[in-house]
Amino acid sequence: MSKNDTITIAVSKGRILKESLPLLERAGIKILNNTESSRSLAIQTSEDITLLIIRAADVPTYVQYGGADVGIAGKDVLLEYNNEGIYESLDLGVAKCQLMLAGSADHKNISGRVVKVATKYVNTTQKYFAERGQQVEVIKLYGSMELAPVTGLSDYIVDLVDTGNTLKDNGLIPIEKIADVSSRLIVNKAAMKIKNTHISNLIERLEVAIKKTE
Repeated sequence: MSKNDTITIAVSKGRILKESLPLLERAGIKILNNTESSRSLAIQTSEDITLLIIRAADVPTYVQYGGADVGIAGKDVLLEYNNEGIYESLDLGVAKCQLMLAGSADHKNISGRVVKVATKYVNTTQKYFAERGQQVEVIKLYGSMELAPVTGLSDYIVDLVDTGNTLKDNGLIPIEKIADVSSRLIVNKAAMKIKNTHISNLIERLEVAIKKTE
C-alpha cells in the first residue's frame, strides 16, 4: 500500500479527542487502541487512517507542514493561526464553548484608557480590541487565567468559557462574547490534491455522521 492510500489525522488531546472519537466511529472509523490506557501517540484505526495525538496548538502546524494530512482543532486555535497551506473544511460541532472577554463583577468602563488583558490568545485579543479602537496591553499566560484579575496582574482576561462556573468561583463574570468555538476539520492543501479521493470520502462520511447527531 502506498503512502497516498493512507490518511494521517492530527487530533488535539483532551476534550476534543474525547468528543471526536464517537464522531469518527459513527463515520465508520473504529479505533483499535485504547486511547485512555495506551501511551502511544499514534493511534491505529480499522481503516488506512492513523490518528496523531498532539497538543492543541500544534495541530495546524502539523497539517500545514505535512506532518498530518488532516487535523481536528478548535476554532480558538485556528483564530490564532495564519492558516497558510490549510483548508478549514468542516465544522464538526463538537467541543463547543465560547471565547469570552471576562472580568470582575464590578468592572468599569474600559473606553479611553489602556487596559491590561491576560490571555493565551494574543493575536485574537489584539484584533478584537483594535477593531474597537481600544488601547490594550496583552499579557500572555498559559493557564490559571482567572487569577490574573484577582491578583491585579490584569484588568480582564480572554479565555474559553463553557459553563462559566470557573469564572464565578473566582469572582469573575463574562462581559462579551468574542467567538463561538467548536472543533473544525482542517486539511493540508497539497494533501487535498494528492489524496483528493480519500480525503473527500472522509469529509463526506463525517458530514453524514454529523447529521445523525443533529
